[in-house]
Amino acid sequence: MARTVKRWLVLLAAVSLLLANAVPAAASSAPYESYNYNSWREAVPSPDAYLPKRTISGSDLGIGEFKDPGDVNVSPSGQIYILDSGNSRIVILDAEYKLLRVMDGFTGEGSKETFNAPGGLFVDEEERIYIADTGNNRVVILDAEGQLDHIIKAPESDVLATNFQFQPLKLTVDHVGRVYVVAQGVYEGIMQFDETGKFIGYVGTNKVERDYGEYIWRMFSTKAQRAQMVLFVPTEFSNADIDHKGFVYATNIDPGSNEPIKRLNPSGEDVLKRFGYFDVKGDIRFRNNTGPSKLIDVKVLGNGMYSVLDATQNRVFTYDDEGHLLYIYGGKGNQVGTLKTPVAIEQSGDHQLVLDRGKSNLVVYEPTRFGTNVNEAVALHYQGEDTEAVHIWQEVLKLNANYDIAYIGIGKSLLMEKKNKEALGYFELGMDRKSYSVAFKRYRREMMKEHFGTFLTAGMVLIFILILARVAVKWKRRRQIDREAGLH
Repeated sequence: MARTVKRWLVLLAAVSLLLANAVPAAASSAPYESYNYNSWREAVPSPDAYLPKRTISGSDLGIGEFKDPGDVNVSPSGQIYILDSGNSRIVILDAEYKLLRVMDGFTGEGSKETFNAPGGLFVDEEERIYIADTGNNRVVILDAEGQLDHIIKAPESDVLATNFQFQPLKLTVDHVGRVYVVAQGVYEGIMQFDETGKFIGYVGTNKVERDYGEYIWRMFSTKAQRAQMVLFVPTEFSNADIDHKGFVYATNIDPGSNEPIKRLNPSGEDVLKRFGYFDVKGDIRFRNNTGPSKLIDVKVLGNGMYSVLDATQNRVFTYDDEGHLLYIYGGKGNQVGTLKTPVAIEQSGDHQLVLDRGKSNLVVYEPTRFGTNVNEAVALHYQGEDTEAVHIWQEVLKLNANYDIAYIGIGKSLLMEKKNKEALGYFELGMDRKSYSVAFKRYRREMMKEHFGTFLTAGMVLIFILILARVAVKWKRRRQIDREAGLH
């Protein structure tokens, strides 16, 4: 029955996709192939979740071309800050992508100062701008008017090496002003500073993945041979973002890691949920033999969702709070919407922004009907409104009948409504064995409770029949014995 339903839904999805193509959901069609992975870890075609709307370059804004742009950040008020690293300036746009101003430096201690190859920036709720001024070995904090607030310089601490060089690359800031800095050559974790700029330690660390074959070989090697071998040292973090609860999302650049994305609590422990079919690490199978994903940026979208930027395939992977892969978009190429050397991802309203250093522009993507429905349904589920999400999941299935997460979402809603039998079918379609087991146990308990009286009566009748049968057998044996003894 479940397979028949799925077959009909596949047919309906095909018709819906044809109709959807008649009405454009975004400014242009996708110049890339959209896909997802099923429960068998196979790449399967998927409707486009995001389509390119436009690109923005320095010449479009009338300020000269961007040069090696390094980062982009959207403030809570909606202003867009582009770090034009090669030109040592910050370009500020409004929510409609119109130029507001260009900041090429600041006044500090009575003189004009400039940035030197800045790598990252962040803007807080008060429009304070935090710049990782890499070339100048400092973090610069400016107020909303661009005036100097304070500077974080190379920290002094017993936990730091005497020859430590402070080279901040990326940063993020929590709601109380703590600054989290990803610094070059720092393997101990993300550097943490309080609101005054005082260094207060590291948060999180990447586990070392040992090659035990090399480890054993090292035991029998000479000192000179060991010196030539790879050291077992943790990898660096590549970027960080923060959610409204103060949890730090971070990516590392180790392509061999099964945990390249972390969600760090205040104690530095990784609490990222990984309940999906496969690891949360971008591409599962290496498409076009390019190797595993190299995740260089992460953006918290809200409602438990987050997107990561892959520098290997130039794609964006988006997950929900449980670790399910929701959709993938982007790709390599020279067309509008494809990327050459992406370096940062951001969100502006319902748009997603990807900064492309290779093309020196900012690419604006907008969601399709499929992407909008998925985002809305996931948000409702995260907020505990599974019943309201059902009709949206049904719309998703009209566009993609193979979308397992939609079946699981509907199944969970039915489970909450104690419609256990109906939930079983959807969990089977979604290949969610764990939820199927829960629904089956509840359905079995429900059946037992509903038919307990019948089962009890039938059991008592069966016991009575067994007793009568046993009495009859004994009586028959007794008669047989008496007959043989000549008593009858």
